Amino acid sequence: MNRAYLAYAGRRLAQAAAVVVLAYVFTFIVISVLPGDPVTNTLRNPENGFSEEEIARITAYYGLDQPVWVQLWQSLSRFLVGDLGISMRSNLPVSRLIAEVLPSTLVLAGTALLVAVVLALAIAYGTQRLPRRYGQGVLRAFPSLFLSIPNFVIGLLLIQVFAFQLGVFRIIDPEGAWATFFAAVALGIPVSAQIAEVLIAGLDHEARQEYATVARARGLAQAPLFLKHLLRPSSLPVVTVLALTVGELLGGALITETIFGRTGIGSLVQRSVSTQDLPALQAIVSLAAVVFVVVNLLADLVYPLLDPRVKLVGPAARRATTADDRAAEPAPRQEALVP
Repeated sequence: MNRAYLAYAGRRLAQAAAVVVLAYVFTFIVISVLPGDPVTNTLRNPENGFSEEEIARITAYYGLDQPVWVQLWQSLSRFLVGDLGISMRSNLPVSRLIAEVLPSTLVLAGTALLVAVVLALAIAYGTQRLPRRYGQGVLRAFPSLFLSIPNFVIGLLLIQVFAFQLGVFRIIDPEGAWATFFAAVALGIPVSAQIAEVLIAGLDHEARQEYATVARARGLAQAPLFLKHLLRPSSLPVVTVLALTVGELLGGALITETIFGRTGIGSLVQRSVSTQDLPALQAIVSLAAVVFVVVNLLADLVYPLLDPRVKLVGPAARRATTADDRAAEPAPRQEALVP
């Protein structure tokens, strides 16, 4: 790794940290201005069963009797050291509540990402393999179709067909293998549209290059040409798209979990909003922002390593480029001195 890349990585790390802090501050401010008093609505609610001693302890812990900027500083300081606070609804650590439901959401999002990638690869390969009439027409229309249908509509259709009519899975067992698969399909189909569009554009560009023409002239079959020559250079922009789809996967998972009755981050968000459990809601939104920023940071750091043609922007990169340009310039010609 050269100095230009290390400087680029340092800048991106600093920017990512700043984005996470700003996202936390923005979320805290938005939640703080919500109507209602959390002490009255939550802590003093007879259904929650908090004693006066517990109410006083939670109030002092969060500084609810202090100005908003003091509450923000205390909350941000705890978040930076990994303390997500205590739930106002259950009086349990928020980290424990999230740990109980996070595996289900991760399984759903991971399976949906796998479904999206496989579906996008199949569509992209079909556009290059099938005759022009089908590859250019029907298959190229699939991404636009997938993108125009919300995932909750796809989920309801899958439940109607495969659960009620065919009986492949049962609604009363939402954590089962088949139920998880169809929930992932509902979540992955809209995500696959973006991946497929970028991949198809890259394949079309690479297929017009001279090396692809030479490979076809030498009798190379379409499948080896696709796997060995066209796929790798066409997949580089997909890295960026995959990082951007993480936010869509997280947001879509909340809706998909509700439709399929799964217990995950979505159900925890619903409970937190309905009971005005501000610490839990703050922690979930902040962690989602952290995941999104970290994934995009990794994509930004990996992309220059995958594609050496990417130019790193920054003072160090400009100095390195200038030095390389000077080294590549021919040496000035020395004129002979004529007495």
